[in-house]
Amino acid sequence: MTDGTRARTPNPETGQASSLPEPAPGPRRPMARATRIALFEREVRERLSRAALELVLGRAEIISEGQRGIRGGRDAYFGSTMLTIDLGSLELLLRDACDAGTARRLADLLEADADARAHIEGLAASETVRVAGAKPQNVSTHVAIRSQAAKVFIDIDVEATF
Repeated sequence: MTDGTRARTPNPETGQASSLPEPAPGPRRPMARATRIALFEREVRERLSRAALELVLGRAEIISEGQRGIRGGRDAYFGSTMLTIDLGSLELLLRDACDAGTARRLADLLEADADARAHIEGLAASETVRVAGAKPQNVSTHVAIRSQAAKVFIDIDVEATF
């Protein structure tokens, strides 16, 4: 059994352990007051990585429907394109958890990101060309993004004129 005493550091002059008690630490100094303030505030921002944007939109399930006809004397197209992003199917490719919280964050970031919006509208325009069978002169879209469980749903209503 040990006696619970601590070994003493040898005295460098004599080479023997010192039997004197160690001095108590001195009184603590008070913390310094901040007398200056920062001119700039810093913030951490979260945004979609470009590679992830390409991945999730490239792997989205796309369903499009629409009809071309004459409306008000003009050749027009009315339709919709629906994108479904299933995060569960991307689990091996994404570092983040592929759960409902991540789907909600993804939906919010897709909603706010101008590049993502342009990419989504580009997909809708491509689908309009495919379904209508011709390239329109003007395409107008309305985009709605929502999440449910680990999926993100993007609904795009399209109106186009030829």
